[in-house]
Amino acid sequence: METINFEDIFKSSILEKTSNFSIIDSVIGLIVAFLVGLFIYYVYKKTFSGVIYSHTFNISLIIMSMTTALIIIGISSNVLLSLGMVGALSIVRFRTPIKDPMDIVYLFWAIVAGILCGAGFIPLVVIGSILIGLVLILFGNRVRVENPYLLVVRYNETSIEKTMEHVISEHVKKHSVKSKSIMPGNDFEVTYEVRVKENDMIFINHISNIEGVKSAIMLSYDGNFTA
Repeated sequence: METINFEDIFKSSILEKTSNFSIIDSVIGLIVAFLVGLFIYYVYKKTFSGVIYSHTFNISLIIMSMTTALIIIGISSNVLLSLGMVGALSIVRFRTPIKDPMDIVYLFWAIVAGILCGAGFIPLVVIGSILIGLVLILFGNRVRVENPYLLVVRYNETSIEKTMEHVISEHVKKHSVKSKSIMPGNDFEVTYEVRVKENDMIFINHISNIEGVKSAIMLSYDGNFTA
């Protein structure tokens, strides 16, 4: 008769998988992923040139590098787990739109860094991140992105349109009409895309003082406009 001892009761495949798991290598990979994520965080904050800086997006770059490293560490020693992880991730859908191409670059950088850290290529991820960071800092500080503005003017007489065009032409480098509509009460509203001269916004006061103009506001935007 076969006897069952205490060890046989608690014998599990989980313990067998744990025996092949290196805690030291995993901790080192996660720490390096965190440090690389901090470096990406600093570079993104240093080179950001958009309209509104998103601190939460920048923090997500650190978390993304660490979670990617965690996934790679988990599936590196188990083929079945890797297949299951691919199937699980295939149903994930990200709804948040990313309009700035540079944000996609930073997301891809964080993912690649996490993959390399999880796979144990520590020297490669360190050297590569330093070189990528230097390139982004160098060219990010040299190239200044000039964000346009939207000038929305509401008026009640079409005869003052030439006067508005004249004032705008004198004070901005470039302008174009994006939309024009008739509002309730026989009012008109026109939207210009303007590129100002060294952030000179004084001309909006001249437009507001034109007889017949009810309101004039300036909006900063990222270049995407839907009429």
